[in-house]
Amino acid sequence: MKTMNTHLLLVAHGSRREQANDEIRRLADILAIGSRYAGVACAFLEIAEPSISDGLRRQIAAGARRIVVLPYFLAAGRHVGIDIPAQVEGMRCQAPEVEILIAEHLGSAAAMRPVLLDLAFDCLGELS
Repeated sequence: MKTMNTHLLLVAHGSRREQANDEIRRLADILAIGSRYAGVACAFLEIAEPSISDGLRRQIAAGARRIVVLPYFLAAGRHVGIDIPAQVEGMRCQAPEVEILIAEHLGSAAAMRPVLLDLAFDCLGELS
């Protein structure tokens, strides 16, 4: 069951390599399949489009009353701790009727630990 009027915005850094940005766009499309969110999209902190502000505006225009911003970052550096919250706060001021939440960044998920170990182990298997 979809969470009515709640959208998900996957936020990545953005790259000069368009293939990397397309990878994030495809991930957002995959996350949308069978999702409980009314809408799933991606946005970029810099370099690529749409910007975080534009991504939030698009979701608000699509009827979002609540938006979960998911930072697709591995560490809680400046972008996660300062830049993304600042951009989200700017949109909160512009659209106070919309609840905008920021989820924990990807790297903080406990589920990442076994994934990383599996990736390293898979590399060993290719060498044998």
